[in-house]
Amino acid sequence: MSLPNPGPETRLIAIVNQKGGVGKTTTAINLGAALCAAGSKVLVIDLDPQGNASTGLGREVAERVKTSYDLLLDDVPLSEVMQTTATPDLWIVPATADLSSADLQMMSDARRTYRLRDALKPAKQGPFLDYVLIDCPPSLSLLTINAMVAATSVLVPLQSEFFALEGLSQLMLTIREVRQSANPDLGIEGVVLTMFDGRNRLAQQVLADARETLGELVFQTVIPRNVRVSEAPSFAQSVLDYDPLSKGSMAYRELAAELIRRNSLVEV
Repeated sequence: MSLPNPGPETRLIAIVNQKGGVGKTTTAINLGAALCAAGSKVLVIDLDPQGNASTGLGREVAERVKTSYDLLLDDVPLSEVMQTTATPDLWIVPATADLSSADLQMMSDARRTYRLRDALKPAKQGPFLDYVLIDCPPSLSLLTINAMVAATSVLVPLQSEFFALEGLSQLMLTIREVRQSANPDLGIEGVVLTMFDGRNRLAQQVLADARETLGELVFQTVIPRNVRVSEAPSFAQSVLDYDPLSKGSMAYRELAAELIRRNSLVEV
């Protein structure tokens, strides 16, 4: 059976926040698994040189023979860099530390911001993926710009803490610049609150402020602070596989369902 490819109706979602530790990789892994549990075919592209999404989905460094670096810099076909995971219908394009030099190496290329989009051009025939989730590095680097130029939309994980909203203005400005220069159809999938503790007054205030500032862009689903979500990557599993009945697992299932509902209202 041939590998699925991005097709004309595939949603390519860049998971972006220039701040580290907000749940980007956790969201890429667990949202991907939850979308698969809902019947979708999903590819996670690890575009972070730390390679945490690759580790979290069970790809040891020694197994990452072809990576997102090869996809971007060496024009290796997508089919040759995709690897299976333990989750049915979930694939990973892994990353290694080699990717840390990609920004410098692409700098002299006139199409440096289009390299990922070119690599993910729709295939002429199926089978097709339903979603491609791009796990971006914690910076507004050339790698992140590549993800935005290739993407249908941007999903922003937002940690429930005091300075959560401060960095959003720069991110929104970058999204606007990408729309004006390279990807006029780039949308904002939404903002999802992560590591949320409903007992914490500050977390409640951050959620209220986010909804007041961003309105319907904020997902109704919030991802709770949950020990099972934190433990799962050390077992190279999504939280859905590690503890299917945990609060974290149920939250990511709800997020996937909300994402699917939103996309069903959008013409692709």
